[in-house]
Amino acid sequence: MRAGMTSTGLHGQRVARNYAERPMLVYWEMTRACALACRHCRAEAMPTRHPRELNHAESKVLLRQIAEFGDPWPHLILTGGDPLSRADLFDLIDEARALGLMVSITPSATPNLTEDVIAQLRAHGVQSMGLSLDGSTAARHDAVRGITGCFDATLRAMRVAAERELPVQINTLVSEETADDLPAVYELLQSRQVMRWSLFFLIAVGRGRVLQELSPERGEALMHWIYDLARIAPFAIKTTEAPSYRRVALNRMRGDGLTAEQIQHTAVYQGFSIRDGHGIMFVANTGDVYPAGFLPLAVGNARTDDLAATYRHAPIFRALHDPGQLTGKCGRCEYRVVCGGSRARAFAYTGDPLASDPFCPYQPAEPA
Repeated sequence: MRAGMTSTGLHGQRVARNYAERPMLVYWEMTRACALACRHCRAEAMPTRHPRELNHAESKVLLRQIAEFGDPWPHLILTGGDPLSRADLFDLIDEARALGLMVSITPSATPNLTEDVIAQLRAHGVQSMGLSLDGSTAARHDAVRGITGCFDATLRAMRVAAERELPVQINTLVSEETADDLPAVYELLQSRQVMRWSLFFLIAVGRGRVLQELSPERGEALMHWIYDLARIAPFAIKTTEAPSYRRVALNRMRGDGLTAEQIQHTAVYQGFSIRDGHGIMFVANTGDVYPAGFLPLAVGNARTDDLAATYRHAPIFRALHDPGQLTGKCGRCEYRVVCGGSRARAFAYTGDPLASDPFCPYQPAEPA
């Protein structure tokens, strides 16, 4: 989305959003503490909290800094580890809501995620809850999550959230180990109340190095399947760390005869031009600031640096705001504004966040 394009504000109005000035999403890793041992965990979560984790007072300062981005305010995503490991979770949610921030949360499916906790999340104004479902059966899902019973706990949390009218986003890993099971996961989700299905294409960082990414060709074929499914699914479907899906979807929409105005009203259009560090910002549990959770390139710390100034002026953020600074085939691609490639995957493969995304098989025309 370019400067001057619009998104939906807190009260449903259409507001201009310039992603070089303020992000749409701020992810805050509240803690690394988590009872699970997921095979693809970016955070390499541990049972205990980090000794330098932001304390309560520092966390409130962070929330005020996020609010200082101004209207349209970023949407705050509380993640981890497991946010439920923070004893001050609900007080911090209340603080964020009092500042005018919309709040979502991605708790772990552990015994801590009780019916009472889900009810409290709803009562404290949490907008939505993200749950991970990486397999269509307990054997498949629990093998990825590392804890027996996680599959059943996830389905139970989905049911309780529906009863409490708390919207749920389901996050599913896409890798060689899970791709064949995705149609069965979809069939499982069809019978449940789901707001959105987010398909996360593996980035080989953290524990995720032990898993296998899809080949670019298989990924492209899967994106066409996702597009076809999104037209009939009873819930929204999105991709994460696979921005080349926007190229696939845009060409499919054009092929279906959609006008430019009709395309602008599709769900996939709302993600156009958002990429790691542009429309997205990540704050680690220790306060370190990154362009995204899967782009481990620290550019400051919330304890000592102004969050908005870092996002707007730090050299790496400024480079990520400008698709003209991309290199390789991403730099000469006609879809570089719409897509821009996964900056996290480019960094994981090359050490350069502006390099080409190796997952995309598209070959743009060579310059004349």
